[in-house]
Amino acid sequence: MRRVVVAAAVMAAVQGAQAADMPEYGALRGALVDTPRGVVNWQGFYVGGQAGTGASDMDFTDSTRGVASSLLVNTAVESVLGVSSWPVLGKSSSHGQGWGGFAGYNAQWDDVVLGIEANYMHGSFGGSMSGSMRRQIVSNGVNYGAIYGANASINVHDVGSARLRAGWAVGNFLPYAFGGVALGQADIVQSATIIGTDAGGTWRLSGSQIQNGHFIYGYSGGLGIDMMVYRGLFVRAEWEYQKFAAPINTSVSTVRAGVGYKF
Repeated sequence: MRRVVVAAAVMAAVQGAQAADMPEYGALRGALVDTPRGVVNWQGFYVGGQAGTGASDMDFTDSTRGVASSLLVNTAVESVLGVSSWPVLGKSSSHGQGWGGFAGYNAQWDDVVLGIEANYMHGSFGGSMSGSMRRQIVSNGVNYGAIYGANASINVHDVGSARLRAGWAVGNFLPYAFGGVALGQADIVQSATIIGTDAGGTWRLSGSQIQNGHFIYGYSGGLGIDMMVYRGLFVRAEWEYQKFAAPINTSVSTVRAGVGYKF
């Protein structure tokens, strides 16, 4: 009988030691929620850091129209040729990198996890484009002509999002989807030069608009997965798409890797 009692005590000690080395399961940590057996407890506050790379898509088509219109106001060349509406510039794409952090809170019901999160990245996303067009027409015996040169650029150096998350806990993994508001800061340059010809001869006009640290906003959405590694420490892989209603129509799509800790 004594041998049976000793064996039972040894087995209990071994099981207790194994449980101490397992990831943060709700039953082992005294969680505020009753998670299913073998499912990590994700409820609580968390913070982390991340780095990523991605692509920026810009539509510069009408980006210098306002500058050109202000230069050509009340001119015969504008009324005859409609210079400011010419499609001098088009669409462009470029690649960039960034790093940042995130912080949030999860609430959990069994294996359903809902949460809120603030996410931030500092980097360099955006691009530039230059172009020119030339047209000429004779109207009422007068030769009207114009050469319209334009240049535009946007550098998005800070991007962030305020999100709502919804996930499904599966063992150590938490796949999730999210959506929210996208925010950012960008340096924007729009410039135009017009060389015109009318009844008064040939002339040249130039102008630009520069906006440094311009606040931009839009919407955000994406997918990701967190994996609990050990006692609150987790790693993350994520894809996010952000669309900004900026003076230059811009979207940023990034893939990210991160590491965080849930308290």
